[in-house]
Amino acid sequence: MRVKAFTLIELLVVIAIIAILAAILFPVFARAKEAAKKTTCLSNLRQIGTAVTLYLNDADDRFPDRRDLKAVDYRPWTTWPPSDPRGGWAATLFDPYIRNRELWSCPSVSGSSMGSIPQVLQGPSRYWLWRFDRFQNVELDNFWGKSPEQALSDLQASGNPTVGNPTGLSDVELAVDPYFPRTIPSVAANLKGVSVHVGGRNRVFVDGHAKWLKDGRLNP
Repeated sequence: MRVKAFTLIELLVVIAIIAILAAILFPVFARAKEAAKKTTCLSNLRQIGTAVTLYLNDADDRFPDRRDLKAVDYRPWTTWPPSDPRGGWAATLFDPYIRNRELWSCPSVSGSSMGSIPQVLQGPSRYWLWRFDRFQNVELDNFWGKSPEQALSDLQASGNPTVGNPTGLSDVELAVDPYFPRTIPSVAANLKGVSVHVGGRNRVFVDGHAKWLKDGRLNP
């Protein structure tokens, strides 16, 4: 009896085809996985925006003034920015409104090198809150203890070139993914253009809506 079997050539051809398909599909799967993480991150930020809205309703329409919490882990760095926008204090404060601490970290940051650098790492939070970036020598564009309307007015009057020209609360960023523009000279060379999501960042605004922003200052 003759036993039917694959020849060595046939087996090598099959292996080669599988290798080619894997080389084609693995990047596709990786992009799909990252897109899912980016979507989860955007959802996290929306829930943070909702938590802040609920807090405002319970606090006579005033942003928190918990500079005592900010002072505990305050760690500004000499390169960009010369302040500390990390949000560990917010993760502690908003516990009654956000019971799941995992919402304070984008899944693309967790377990990555981005999540371990000093400018990002702080307690459960990996998001930045620029308008709460100091606890002393507070500048006009900080929101501690202000109503949203007063915060907007002060932000417009501050002349801060990084915020553009906000005309309403829907233009005022509340929290954002960490990112390091390559156009700023003081950014460390190893961080220039680096962001959590390639080419842009997720943001949530004071009015609670969140969206993706493509940023040409970041690596594509």
